[in-house]
Amino acid sequence: MQTNFTSEQLDHPRTAEAEKILRTCVHCGLCTATCPTYVLLGDERDSPRGRIYLMKEMFESGGGASKEVAYHVDRCLSCLSCVTTCPSGVDYMHLVDMARVHIEKTHKRGIKERLIRKILAAVLPDPKRFSLALRAAALARPFRKLFSLIGLKEISAMLELATTRGRVGRLVEPGVIPAQGKRLKRVALLTGCAQQPLRPAINAATIRLLTRHGVEVVIAEKQGCCGALVHHMGLEAQAIDAARRNVDAWSALMRHEPLDAIIINASGCGTMVKDYGHLLNRDAGYRSRAETIVALTRDITEFLAEIELDAPEQWSDLKVAYHSACSMQHGQQLNIQPRALIEQAGFTVAEIPEGHICCGSAGTYNILQPELANELRDRKIRNIESVAPDLVATGNIGCITQLQGASEIPIVHTVELLDWARGGPCPQELRALEGRMKTIRSLLNEPAAAVAS
Repeated sequence: MQTNFTSEQLDHPRTAEAEKILRTCVHCGLCTATCPTYVLLGDERDSPRGRIYLMKEMFESGGGASKEVAYHVDRCLSCLSCVTTCPSGVDYMHLVDMARVHIEKTHKRGIKERLIRKILAAVLPDPKRFSLALRAAALARPFRKLFSLIGLKEISAMLELATTRGRVGRLVEPGVIPAQGKRLKRVALLTGCAQQPLRPAINAATIRLLTRHGVEVVIAEKQGCCGALVHHMGLEAQAIDAARRNVDAWSALMRHEPLDAIIINASGCGTMVKDYGHLLNRDAGYRSRAETIVALTRDITEFLAEIELDAPEQWSDLKVAYHSACSMQHGQQLNIQPRALIEQAGFTVAEIPEGHICCGSAGTYNILQPELANELRDRKIRNIESVAPDLVATGNIGCITQLQGASEIPIVHTVELLDWARGGPCPQELRALEGRMKTIRSLLNEPAAAVAS
């Protein structure tokens, strides 16, 4: 793509980076076929190619972001399906991140928009505040339709999503959870922000599965949100602060004793942490340590695929529809490991049609863009139901929150399923299916019992 930046503009490192990305695009349009918003809307400005043109004009002008640019960039999910599709290797992820920062700095949003974004940025990344918000939301949920009628669709969407299927989960405290038996590895676990109160069973299953296989799990003091939620709202300074805090926390652990890995069990967080090297590459005090952190970071399924797991204690005839979160398949390019682990645990994996299309969660997208998010959710549910699975497994809390309740089919985190197959408790959502799991021991004893009778 031809660009028209001045030499003065290109003296700025960020502009030079944007220009390099823009010139990679050959505007072939292959990305439009896999872009969720273009598939829904058919508007070129809501495709990666169209947004690239809008961003190019915004950066070249050197002025503030127009209302049109902000509107169409806001409607991008950052699902990164276009990145997987692009034959030219356009770094759309970093380009749209830069655009969001520019929009946030130069575009004047309405009062309601600014307030909603401030609330999200203050509440969601803080597990304690979010826990309190969930308790308050339980009282306000009956009024969610009223909020929608008076023009507060974002508040209505928050209340619709703010369900914990029971009591709000307790937060994981910093400390060391020792390995069972001989310690083979030592890892740090990012416990997450929204995930802790929404679905505490994910961290519990992760810790059980790791310690059962000789892995010591350390929860670092002062670690916090990965920064993805604020980063995708264009709040770069807050995202950098979050990244620095986590780099400091994990570096402190490694000064005491080396880590074999940093485990992430929410793929959206994993994509963000694996990008710390880029986010902090202009910070001399953090650049090297950030690169070390990136090299150690593993999604939980990525790590489990690297170690020797015990054979499952149970077998089943359950069919699992594996929903690969966008941050997993496009952000981290992890496709083989989760499916292989589910099959090794004794389940049948069913492929979901249009598996590359986002479910509509995308961080805060399902709150800030509820209409489009709901269309994508319903499309995903129809595709899931078309393969008639017994349950859905996925590796991201955002996808679980988005999809649960939209269908009768239960949805669990992949690690909950793997833990259950190896002797862990049955996930609450799967209690109705528990009878279809048998222990291998009882299966082996069945023929002898039949002869004896």
